[in-house]
Amino acid sequence: MITRRDFMVSGITATGVGIIVPPVFAQSVFAATMDDIHNDRVLVILQLGGGNDGLNTVVPYADPAYLQARPTIGIPADKVLPLNAEIGLNPVMPGMKKLFDAGEVALVQGVGYPNPVYSHFEGLYIWEHADPTMQQTDGWLGKLLASQLDGQRHPLTGCALGQASTPAELLAPNATVSVIESIPSYQVEGGAGRRVAAPALYKRTPGIYGALFDEALTTAEYGIGALADSQTRYTPSVTYTPQSTVYGSKNSLATSLQLTAEMIVTQPSVKICHVVLGGFDTHQDEDTRQNALLAYVDTALSAFMQDIANHGMADKVVLMTWSEFGRRVVENGGNGTDHGAAAPIFVVGKPVKGGVFGEQPSLTSTVDSGNLKYNVDFRSVYQTLIRDWLQADPTSVLGASFPELPIIQTA
Repeated sequence: MITRRDFMVSGITATGVGIIVPPVFAQSVFAATMDDIHNDRVLVILQLGGGNDGLNTVVPYADPAYLQARPTIGIPADKVLPLNAEIGLNPVMPGMKKLFDAGEVALVQGVGYPNPVYSHFEGLYIWEHADPTMQQTDGWLGKLLASQLDGQRHPLTGCALGQASTPAELLAPNATVSVIESIPSYQVEGGAGRRVAAPALYKRTPGIYGALFDEALTTAEYGIGALADSQTRYTPSVTYTPQSTVYGSKNSLATSLQLTAEMIVTQPSVKICHVVLGGFDTHQDEDTRQNALLAYVDTALSAFMQDIANHGMADKVVLMTWSEFGRRVVENGGNGTDHGAAAPIFVVGKPVKGGVFGEQPSLTSTVDSGNLKYNVDFRSVYQTLIRDWLQADPTSVLGASFPELPIIQTA
């Protein structure tokens, strides 16, 4: 198995898998020392696109106001999977309950920010850029990658998996991100013939744009070779149940998470992995639609965590979920819920200090005529993961300091 030090110091210059390294790039790799090598901890981001309803994910079953607000889609107390005397998980999430009972889930309640917005576009922008004022132009993870996690700009340090484009939170100058929809599709367009021809045709293009093209092609060539090699060194230890569509979501979370596990197990440079499942904009038929989506998340996430553990990587991986907003307290006339504000998030993994953090927001003392008040700023979660898990400096990424959450175990 290639070690992370091997990768940083010499692995990228190997020619056995057809890697092409320009002299300047090779010099920067050879110049790497132990001080240049960040730790081997990995952060996986699972985005629940559309605005997941937190109240039917983590159910405040002991509060009578809950079923009063949701007489049709509310989940009765005898159906929930209790976490304590006040809240419980949606009954389609037994895998998450098992992980919670094992102390590997930190549930953070009431996550949001001041002056919430109710637009998908604006909500996404705020979470992706860690900025409720929407002034920042760099994604928070891209900024972190470029400034602290990957000074050498290695191709597979940041990965968007099972997707066709780079997530905005990974976009920043000097942040190298590989977008891998699937390993077979991660090729030079036109197949192997063009892949072989491309270096000969385009390498050493003159000028600054030629240099940029050379680097991009080098990145692609390295990634193609590394991924081809990874398939010979990884076999899933569990069964991932793929599904192409779940109520409007066209991507397969299970397939994306299996690819994520493969990357973590076989690629020493991986630091950030991003996957997404859409379909959570449940304005109608929420009890059917959201339950199907949450059941799928539960199954896929459980398989991923077990696979990582079986490959001896459980102590190296933490996963965080997020969605652009929660939903309103009161159900609507279509047996669904409309755009809301604060919601819970999950931080999952063996290195996590399990439990419930933050307070369940009041269902009756609300903002904007029926939306939950936040009690934990989402940037507190980001800060904690940057500082306590990735062991980097959050202030340079977030632009300010936020209260820490004791959700990561300390040695």
